[in-house]
Amino acid sequence: MNKQEKYEQLESQVKSLIAGERDEVSVLANVAAALRESMDFFWVGFYLVRGDELWLGPFQGSVACYRIPHGRGVCGTSWAKNETVVVEDVEAFPGHIACSSLSRSEIVVPLRDEHGAVRSVLDIDSTELASFDDTDRRQLEQIMAIVERGIYHTAAS
Repeated sequence: MNKQEKYEQLESQVKSLIAGERDEVSVLANVAAALRESMDFFWVGFYLVRGDELWLGPFQGSVACYRIPHGRGVCGTSWAKNETVVVEDVEAFPGHIACSSLSRSEIVVPLRDEHGAVRSVLDIDSTELASFDDTDRRQLEQIMAIVERGIYHTAAS
């Protein structure tokens, strides 16, 4: 099965997995587990917006940073720009926060409420350089749109 097919299968799984569940922590925990198992990523987790910081939320993988300031590192940059950030080499990213020395590349996708405000970010790390491409970006944004409608929009669809 190629990457696109894996993502399509994962999208269907996530839809079923979160159907009818609105609790943020529960949904994000199961989505992190599904992503890691389906795609065999090194680290998958969510950081939750709390004031002017991102706080560690549900994740799968090795220990992680507890808090990330707005605009700092890949996660804080994604939050500040309100857009997905793909980093081929984290060592070359200005201000990268090294939660694990094993991380080599990263993708971060913001999750937004119905007003477009970032409520959390999905953070995925790989131990390989340049692991993430446009397929990952596009598919993860699509899957996170399903998740955000389920937990961050007042009238879930």
